This record gives sequence, structure tokens and C-alpha cells, in this order.
Amino acid sequence: MPKTKNSNNKQEPIEATLWQAADKLRKNMDAAEYKHIVLGLIFLKYISDAFEVLHSKLVEGKGEYEGANPEDPNEYTAEKVFFVPLVARWKSISDNAKKTEIILENGRKVDIGGYVDEAMEAIERINPSLKGVLPKVFARQNLDRASLGGLIDLVGTIALGTEEAQSKDMLGQVYEYFLGQFALAEGKKGGQFYTPRSVVRLLVEMLEPYEGRVFDPCCGSGGMFIQSEKFIAAHRDHYRKKETSTSLNPADMISIYGQESNQTTWRLCKMNLAIRGIDSSNIKWNNEGSFLNDAHKDLKADFVLANPPFNDSDWSGELLKDDARWKPLGIPPTGNANYAWIQHFIYHLSPKGMAGFVLAKGSLTSKTSGEGDIREAIIKAGLLDCIVNLPAKLFLNTQIPACLWFLSRRKEGRMDKVLFIDARNLGYLLNRRTKDFTSEDIGKIADTYHHWHNKTDGYQDVPGFCKSVSLDEIRDKGYVLTPGRYIGLPEDEDDFDFAERFGKLKIELDEQMKEETRLNDLIRENLAKLDINQ
Repeated sequence: MPKTKNSNNKQEPIEATLWQAADKLRKNMDAAEYKHIVLGLIFLKYISDAFEVLHSKLVEGKGEYEGANPEDPNEYTAEKVFFVPLVARWKSISDNAKKTEIILENGRKVDIGGYVDEAMEAIERINPSLKGVLPKVFARQNLDRASLGGLIDLVGTIALGTEEAQSKDMLGQVYEYFLGQFALAEGKKGGQFYTPRSVVRLLVEMLEPYEGRVFDPCCGSGGMFIQSEKFIAAHRDHYRKKETSTSLNPADMISIYGQESNQTTWRLCKMNLAIRGIDSSNIKWNNEGSFLNDAHKDLKADFVLANPPFNDSDWSGELLKDDARWKPLGIPPTGNANYAWIQHFIYHLSPKGMAGFVLAKGSLTSKTSGEGDIREAIIKAGLLDCIVNLPAKLFLNTQIPACLWFLSRRKEGRMDKVLFIDARNLGYLLNRRTKDFTSEDIGKIADTYHHWHNKTDGYQDVPGFCKSVSLDEIRDKGYVLTPGRYIGLPEDEDDFDFAERFGKLKIELDEQMKEETRLNDLIRENLAKLDINQ
């Protein structure tokens, strides 16, 4: 990770330094608005840098570039580089950053905000794949022009699209870090476009999407796709064993398919994928959403990765009671979309497909409006592979307890078993409101699952953490899937003496109540001494 030094000579990530500077320039602008300003400029700087690298080679005209026209957009399309018109090149943006009046080619007078909007429009006109994607919000009145100029100067301090920066995934780190920071700043609203990176990593590490079709029907800003490609890049040895070319391009191993109903979030996703060179042509937007207007009706995916909205009551279920997606397992209730999402995922699985997704913990026990019957049918069909109980405070947008479901059509000898993992005691506090997993936590959970799934000697039940459970036992417990019902307590808690612990707590409570009485008497005594007539 690229580093920079602060005044205390401590190494600090460059993305953290950039964030601190950018946040100071935000002033009183809402984080939800400012997000599009900052991320839009980062994207603009990236494509301009990448353009300039190829432009210089075309101008030099040596070797394969001999005779090439550096202003021909087709030259850039062939190299999978966005063509950037003169008005949108970073030098033009930077040169005009502090001007109060700029005259465009058509004679129109604008300030720097209007100029950046025009640059975004010009890029979209010449790059069809970006049409409707880039933010045109820089001319709004509540954006201080001096702050915008300062932000342009700040973004200009780092090379984002150069060959060296691309090799280090510098922009990817900056963009992803900023997404996370904006999600934290927005609180609950932030969770609508951002799934915590450690949760995404855990899902991907458990599913291991080495090759095939990856699908996320509620894809947010695209984190599942990016982590899948990172996974491939980090496991080059797997492909070497299969005699795959050592010059591995993750984009050649998987194809991604997604859908998003929030257009603003869809734009973030398209930019997020574009800066990493990931083909986003199959990332679709429509405001009806995946239930009413499935953009990938015929897709059968090898891997489904998703974090759908929890307990969504407004999913138009009353209009879809006869939908083919519910036929095998049962009609989901109209007042809660949890089991509609599960069946949507199952419907899109290939004959050997696997799914990993986040759901509210209530989905493990609910029997409302037939949910228990659908859960029973899923288990009896041998689709359920694993349940992971998650710690509280992992998600920005909800305090609802959450869990991970893993479904598989390729259980390889585990048809009569389900693995339960209780990860509630893992993780660490980032701050008072937010928890996160360490890499060791992710490795512990994923390795446990793989040892169990692959039936290796490395798996064994661990009281308080994991247990392999038969379908008969699940049936005996009424098809309730709460891990704690099966796993039990850790061994060091087996000798827990309830009576002793209760006695200690009662003594503590008595002492605290006495102290409360003493303090209340003291407050009343002091209040009586006050002379309010003075």
C-alpha cells in the first residue's frame, strides 16, 4: 500500500491523508452530496492520467504506435483506454481551477463548477459506455468554488492513472477507502451503497470464485465484483497448478452480472468498476428492481454474492404471487422480502452454483406467512450448506443482528449435513458504533468452512464456535437455524456456575442502588441550599 509520512514520522496510507484533506474542504456540505463531488474528481483524474500515458506513446509514434493519430478516439478504444477530450484533460481542469470566469468553446461563460460539469458531459459524449454515469453536480450553488478549486489541487497531487499507479492499484485503494469513509459519514444511508469490506472478503473467501459467472442482483457500488477479482489475483498459484498462463488477467476468469435499482448507486458502481478495467456492460439499472424487472432473467450463475436490504416490506410481493421463481419452494410473504431474495438467488444458480449472502438473523427462525415452510423446503432439498452468525455492529445502516447464508448445488458428500459457525465473539471495535473483522478472523471462518466442505482432516467441531449438524437434528429442532442452538458453549464455559454468578451480580446491584440513593439525597440537599430569589 502506498504510504506517506506525517509530521510524527509515522507511516500513514496516502488514501487516509487524502481523505483528511478532502474532508476539511467539505465545510458544511452534506456527506451524501460531497461524495459525488470527490469521487467524480478522482475518476476524472484517473481517466485523464491513463489517457496521457497512451497519448504520449502515440505522439512519440515508435514501434506499434508508428503513424498513429494521438487525437483519434479509436486508438484509445483499441487499448481499452477512455478517450478524454481537451476540455476534460486534467491540465485544463487544473489551469482553470482558481478562475472566476471561464469561456467555453461555444462562447458560454461558466465558473469552475460549470467547467467541470462540461468536462463530464464531453467525456460521456465520446465514450458511450459512460453515458449517464458521471456526476454533473459541480455547478450547484451550495458548493463553495474556492473549496472546489482546493479539492482539484488536492486530487492533482497524486498520480492515479499512470502505469506505476495502476500496477499498485493506487486509485482502487483511494476510491474504496473514500467509499468506506463516506459510508461512515452518512451512517444508515451509507449502508445502502456500501457493504463493509471485511464482510465482502469473508463471503468471497468462503465461496472461492476462481472462474465462472458472478451475479449480484442488488450490487450497490460493486464491492462483491471487485473483491472477486482481487481473490483471483491473490490466488495465482491455483491457476499455475492447472497450467493456466502466468500472465493472469482476472477479467478473463470471471464474468460479472449485476443489477441496482438506485441510479445514483449504479453510477458509483460503474465508475468503481471502470477505474479497475472491469467490464461493466452487464451491470444494469432500472428503478423497478430485481423482483419486478429482472434484468438477467435467463442467467444461471456459478456464484451469487449479495447483501440485499433487510426485512424489506415494500417489494411489491402482492404483484408477484404467481411468479415462476417461487414454484419449487413456496410463495414468500408480501410483508417481508427475505425469502423472496433467497428464492431469487436459488432461481439464478447454475446446476453446480453456490450462493453466499447477508440476511437479517430473523430469517433463521421466522415462521411468519409460510417462511418456516420455505426454510424447511430449502433444507430438505439439500441446498443449505452453512450458516454464519455475525457479530453486532458490523453494518453501518442497521442494528438488526445479521447472519450469512451459504447455499450450494454441489455439496459433494455433505447432502445430509449443515455447518454452523458462531462468529459473534470475533472482530474488533473500529469505534464506539462499528466493528470489523481482522484478516485472521476471516481466515479462521473461511478455513473452517473449506475443511468441512472438502471433508479434510483439518475439520473438527469446536464447542462455542462450529459444529457439523445432521438434517435429522435440524428437523428435531423445528428447522430453526440459529447456530447457538446447535453449537453450545465454549469448553472453558462448560463449568459456568449460574447460582454463583447470579449471587455476585445481586450483591453488585444492591451496592449500586444504595449508591444511587446516597447521590439522590445529596442532590436534594444541595438543591435546598440554592437561593433562587438572589
